[in-house]
Amino acid sequence: MITEQSKAKLQRQLLNWYRQNARDLPWRKTRDPYAIWVSEIMLQQTRVETVIPYYRRWMVEFPTLGSLAEAEEDQVLILWEGLGYYSRARNLQAAARIVQEKYQGILPLDQKALQGLPGIGRYTAGAILSIAHDRPAPILDGNLRRVFTRLFTISTPIHTAETEKYLWKIAELLLPEEHPGDFNQAMMELGALICLPKKPRCEICPAADDCLANQGGLQEDLPVRKKKTPLPLLEVTAAVIPKGEQVLLAKRPPGGLLGGLWEFPGGKQKENETLQETLSREIREELNLEVEIGDLLGSYQHAYTHYKITLHAFCCQLVSEDLQLNYHTESAWVSRRELDSFPMGKIDRMIADQLQ
Repeated sequence: MITEQSKAKLQRQLLNWYRQNARDLPWRKTRDPYAIWVSEIMLQQTRVETVIPYYRRWMVEFPTLGSLAEAEEDQVLILWEGLGYYSRARNLQAAARIVQEKYQGILPLDQKALQGLPGIGRYTAGAILSIAHDRPAPILDGNLRRVFTRLFTISTPIHTAETEKYLWKIAELLLPEEHPGDFNQAMMELGALICLPKKPRCEICPAADDCLANQGGLQEDLPVRKKKTPLPLLEVTAAVIPKGEQVLLAKRPPGGLLGGLWEFPGGKQKENETLQETLSREIREELNLEVEIGDLLGSYQHAYTHYKITLHAFCCQLVSEDLQLNYHTESAWVSRRELDSFPMGKIDRMIADQLQ
């Protein structure tokens, strides 16, 4: 695949390029494994520009692993609100509590032990070990997949088991014994700044001479992806139920989508139901309440990983008050000025903002 001489040349060129061109990012100013772990979790499926202010606020609020382990879940989720993929935040705290109890508050140096923690896979473990401890642990993320498929003209679709196994072998093969953390970051930086998904900047790429895709003019054709199927669209309802100056919120169960977040209760429309029928049924099934459906407050659209939704929020009036939790873990009557204190998903926050 690559000779030792060409590998050493590529390693040297990338390390030199990285040291001259690396972005000034806050998590690059520390070797604290906890801080690097937090940054890597936040950066999963999220742009650097979005993460920076969240990371800074997080490190002020939870400067140590112990402070995160001891925090209230709502405090963690409210700080994460807007980053999405909330299981990342819940896993961070769950892992912090395990480390506090099992490893005396210090992230283990063993890759297998790290991967045994909630939310830490092979990539994140490799990032922590290489960047914080300069250990030769390979990593593979979206940027590296793109760089490797172009460097070596890999034409099988990415995210298949066969291609993934091959790409991990490349990551292991290219990783130098010296400065593996800098090299891993150099590869990620190359993908973020130079080897772009569209219109890669090959003319200034430090690896251009060694890139088979560049030599063959195949950059725009790689990586090969499986054809995406259109996301299904779901119609969803939510109830804004007032009582005096307060409105009703309910807390979702900890597992699954938006787990542990507060919401205006409601649910998914079934076939042959009107939106009003859906909402009445959902409130009765979930909370044992009867409501009178009033005016439409607003309709909101959002896309998740596997589907899109249009949520219709209605103003409602209580008919019965025998509240019983059949799905949610908690409920609360909240004044409008207090809504900011309850962590919510994007659409529920939009409803809350409209109420305020």
